[in-house]
Amino acid sequence: MEFLILKYWGDAMNSERTKKRRRFMSALGAFLVAIFILSFAGTIHFSALSFDMSSRDAIASSTAEGISSAPLSFADLAEQLKPAVVNISTTKTIATGGYRSPLNDPRFERFFGGDEFFKRFFGDMPERELKQRSLGSGFIISEDGYIFTNNHVVEKADKIVVKLSNGKEYDATIKGKDKNTDIALLKIEPDNGLPVVKLGDSSKLRVGDWVIAIGNPFGLSQTVTAGIVSAKGRVIGAGPYDDFIQTDASINPGNSGGPLFNLSGEVVGINTAIVAQGQGIGFAIPVDLAKEILPNLRTKGKVIRGWLGVSVQGITEDIAKNLKLKTVEGALVSDVFKGDPADKAGIKAGDVIIEIDGKSVKDTHGLIKIVAGVAVGEKVQIKVLRDGKHKMYTVVVTERPESGNMAVEGAPPEESGEHFGMTVQEITPEIADHLGLADATGVVITQVAGGSPAEEAGIQAGDIVRQINRSRVSSLDEYRSVMSRAISGDSVLVLIQRGTSKFFAVIRR
Repeated sequence: MEFLILKYWGDAMNSERTKKRRRFMSALGAFLVAIFILSFAGTIHFSALSFDMSSRDAIASSTAEGISSAPLSFADLAEQLKPAVVNISTTKTIATGGYRSPLNDPRFERFFGGDEFFKRFFGDMPERELKQRSLGSGFIISEDGYIFTNNHVVEKADKIVVKLSNGKEYDATIKGKDKNTDIALLKIEPDNGLPVVKLGDSSKLRVGDWVIAIGNPFGLSQTVTAGIVSAKGRVIGAGPYDDFIQTDASINPGNSGGPLFNLSGEVVGINTAIVAQGQGIGFAIPVDLAKEILPNLRTKGKVIRGWLGVSVQGITEDIAKNLKLKTVEGALVSDVFKGDPADKAGIKAGDVIIEIDGKSVKDTHGLIKIVAGVAVGEKVQIKVLRDGKHKMYTVVVTERPESGNMAVEGAPPEESGEHFGMTVQEITPEIADHLGLADATGVVITQVAGGSPAEEAGIQAGDIVRQINRSRVSSLDEYRSVMSRAISGDSVLVLIQRGTSKFFAVIRR
């Protein structure tokens, strides 16, 4: 009995120990599993963090390779480029007359019977010569001394001196110039080979690209400024071939003619213009344009361009609506010069040129660029839109003449019929002579009321009305007849002659 009790007690004790052992082992197992899970989770966490960091570094590295960033310093690049940039100083002689009417007022002269009264007393005064000096910039494009600069830097200069970065000075001659693009080619005779720039490809420039300008602002030689390309294809009214690069690299008076470089050290533009009172707004001529005209400047001294013999204008929404055009694309022919290529081919005022040799004409700027690139004597196929129908004309391109517009004063005001706030008068032989017209046909606008529809359309006193709604106006009677029919509509399309130019204007009620 005692043995049984002891055995039972022993079995019970063994059973209790077994349970404790099992509980201990279970707890130990759970603890080890928890440790393992936590460790694994930590490994995953740090692995994920490591992957995230490496991915971020890889992306940053990839971005750095794909996008050209600004260098920590432009010093090395500037040091490499400065020797090929030159300073240009010019001297112009301006003759000042010994005689000048008091107050320089024509009315004052007329009161005393014209110039003769004053010349009798002041005409013996000797003329004086005034020396006008100015500064600009340029850059060397050949070892033998050819230099690009702006035409306005050297225009009408009696003496041109080029100063190199090493201080040497040379007299320069103008080998070629083009007023329309404001580009000039100079030549010096150096003692040895000169450092030169590399001409780049301005068509590859993108808005936001880094550029640096080197020049002579305010006479401060070899000045380096940096910025980015702010815009491309800017038209600022400087000439018929405007296609400027806009940059915020500081450009000031004296920078004109200097180079605009990309970060590869290639010239991408010729610094030319600034906005008065503007900050961070400068303009450069694309170097592609300079490269295009270089052969002509070098061999002929000027640029030979194609010519159609038409005057064109842009198409506004009002003009498009009046002419029943679907879009504002194209160039509206406002005048065709008699005897010139377009006139011989049959193109008329009011036609809309939409295509030349398969090249789409988006606007007047595009038309001028296309025609300028056509060789003299070459035939081109021109597609126009006339009265809603497409027509094709073959035009033989001639050389563009060098001529400017002539300003014309308004005729003395005389009362006549009034429409849309403008008063007109039939052109008499005396008025035709006063305005420099070949014949006395048509009507001239003598007055435009302030705030009237005519004034809002940009019409001025002295303008000549040639057409109303595509109907010719050759007399005051025709003007009244055509206008009486036209005023019933919401708007009137008027062909205006101002000086030697013609343009269409839409007068709205």
